[in-house]
Order: sequence, then structure tokens, then C-alpha cells
Amino acid sequence: MTPSTEFLGVFSLALLIAALATVIYQFAKSPAELQPDVGQKGLKRKAILEEQGLFNTIEPLMRWLARRIASLPIDDTRDRINTQLRQAGEYLGLTADEYLALCVISAIGMLVAGVVIDKLSSVGGIVVLMFVGFGSILPHMQVSGEIERRFKQVNRGLPHAIDLVALTMSAGLDFPGALRQVTEKTADKGDALYEELTRILQELELGRTRKQALLSFAERAPTESVRDFVSAVVQAEEKGNPLAEVLQIQATMLRMRRSIAAEESAARAGVLMMGPLMLIFCTIMMIILGPFAVNIAAGKGI
Repeated sequence: MTPSTEFLGVFSLALLIAALATVIYQFAKSPAELQPDVGQKGLKRKAILEEQGLFNTIEPLMRWLARRIASLPIDDTRDRINTQLRQAGEYLGLTADEYLALCVISAIGMLVAGVVIDKLSSVGGIVVLMFVGFGSILPHMQVSGEIERRFKQVNRGLPHAIDLVALTMSAGLDFPGALRQVTEKTADKGDALYEELTRILQELELGRTRKQALLSFAERAPTESVRDFVSAVVQAEEKGNPLAEVLQIQATMLRMRRSIAAEESAARAGVLMMGPLMLIFCTIMMIILGPFAVNIAAGKGI
């Protein structure tokens, strides 16, 4: 290798290091994403930060990384993530970019854990990669679990809430006043249905129409029960039908649907129990016949 070639290689390497250092410096000096301080996201973030948990430690890093992710052209992905976060009740007050940043931080954390475990027990690189994959999807699993929990709470409490709304409207209150009575009498302020009804009232107070507020509710909780309830109220308003009677009919239908779903679940339970019962039966037979099989295999006979 000639001196000029060696010098060119060293010079190229120095330029590459300088370019990487410049990029890292530009990333590092950029400010972090601002915390959401208004709306539902701001309230959720404030409540989580007041708990002084692990999220407080990683929250500044998450916002810093979210600022870098914000420049990526992934608008479709952001829209899909924002829909999931709305259905999860604005989980942790996250934005779409912060959600992606949390996935990256989780993957890095699980990578470190996997490397440490590999050094201690030599589990192999495949297990480390499995740790990284699990870390990257862990936030998605948490958000999906929160969505499922909220949907169950809404479906479970909606018939009773509709009954109370219909009863109070029959006593002379209007629809917003009936919703306010239901929310004020709710004991569990962390219930998903209470949060959704409260949000409907807030949107009505901000000047949105009843139809717009209810359609937003159906977007945040797109279950069959919620869609039927929203459709019934919107049609009653458009056609001028008595809303209290419509709500009573809707509550009766929702209770009937829940009863049918419970009967179907009970019918499936008997079929699902066959698998565990067969495993238990096979285990018992192995315990009883195992010694005889061993004796026969050893040539001792029974």
C-alpha cells in the first residue's frame, strides 16, 4: 500500500467520523418534544407523572427521541397510532411519535437485559433477538390491553347508564342534564364509561352538536353496543322521536344481547374444557400405567 493510498484511507475515515459526530451533535442539541399540557392528553400525562413511577424516569428521553422521529415521513402510521391511542383513552398522554419512541426505548432496554442474561448464562444470540422483539412490541401489547379493558367496561356499563338517562329524561331533564346526573352518581371515577360520558359533556359545553359528540364517542369506542346506541340517539334526534322511549328500547336490546353473549360463552366453555380434561386424563393414565410399561420394557413382566 502506497503512502498516498494510506493517507487517503485515513482521511476518508476521519471525514466519516466527523460526519457522524456532526449528525449526533445536531441531534443532541435539538430540544425535546414539549409535554402535552392541554386537553385529554395533558390531563393523562399530568396524572401519570404525579404517580412518580418508572415513566417519570424515561419520559424526558422519550420526548427527546420523539422529536427526532417527528421528521420521518410516516403520516399513515401516525394516524393509525393516534386512533389506537384515542381508543385506549389517550394512554399515558402519548403522541404518535412518543409511542414510537417508547417502542425504541423498550427494545433497547430489553436488548441490554438480553445481553446481560447472555453473559451470565450464555443463552445465545437468538434469545437476545427474541428479547429485542418482545421489547419492541411491549408498548403495543399494553395499548391493546388497555383498549380491550376499556371496551369491556363500556359494554358492561352502557345498558345501566342508558336506563338511568332514560329515567331522568322521563322526569323532565334534557339529554346533557341526564348525562350529568349519571356521571355525578358514578362511584368509580376511573371507569372508562364515566370518562367517555364526561368527555361527551365537555364537547357539548365547547359548542359541538350532540351528533358530533356522539359520533366522536363511537370513534373512540367502536363496539357494536356503542354504535347501536349512537345510531339510535342520532336517528331519534333527526326524526323527532321521543328520546326517552328510544333509550329504554335500546337498553332492553343491549341487555338481551349481553344475555345471549353470556349463554354463548357458557356453551363454548364446555367445549373448551375438553382439552384440559383430556390432558388430565392422559396424565392420570400415564401415572397408573407408567410403572407397568417400565417393568415390561425391562423384561421383568408384571
